[in-house]
Amino acid sequence: MWRHWMSELSRENQLVRYDERCNGLSQRHVVDVSFDTMVSDLECVVEAAGLDRFTILGLSQSCAVSIAYAIRHPEKVSGMILYGGYVKGWRARGDAGEIATREAIATLMREGWGKSNPMFRQVFCSMFIPGATHEHFGWMDDLMLRTVSPDDAWRLQSAFSVIDVSGLLEKVRVPTLVLHAREDNVAPVESSRTMAAGIPGARFFELESQNHILLEGEPAFDEFIAHVRAFVAETAR
Repeated sequence: MWRHWMSELSRENQLVRYDERCNGLSQRHVVDVSFDTMVSDLECVVEAAGLDRFTILGLSQSCAVSIAYAIRHPEKVSGMILYGGYVKGWRARGDAGEIATREAIATLMREGWGKSNPMFRQVFCSMFIPGATHEHFGWMDDLMLRTVSPDDAWRLQSAFSVIDVSGLLEKVRVPTLVLHAREDNVAPVESSRTMAAGIPGARFFELESQNHILLEGEPAFDEFIAHVRAFVAETAR
């Protein structure tokens, strides 16, 4: 699911990535999954990696984390790229229909995520990669089952739901590129439009895709990489 991302993002640059808390190889079942703690995690990763000045790339909920970090440490950030993100989480957006749907999904997540029957996880896959093949669905299902527990998945979704960086956007002082798949079912494209409009001087591009995770071989992924490379080259001068 992510191999082409890692390969292309590291082809012409050093790529430093990390697993969010409760995910992958990071510590599981930690008590605090708050937004502020996630920003602190990023600060720790930057310090541990010995990074001086770099382009920061935020995907989905990590767009908000990246925004908060860039405001705290503008001297570290040469440029910021935000893909598939949102200013407000699904609960903070206040849409009653969306909240009801997401709460139902969150309940199913807690009850069905870790079971051998992939039925629920495939519903989740359909939200993230509706343009995927059966093989992609199998990869995504395996990835979800292996990398996060049902309880942690539920806790993280609850934490993401109340994110609200609307009051931070105007404080960003670093060059910013915002990209979003036009038919994204996970985060509405309007969220990135709002994000770009609120960040001084930000540039915004829509990508022709339904997928929250852009798939290998789709034109939108190639376009995404082209925008990223051009932006990194421009802001690294």
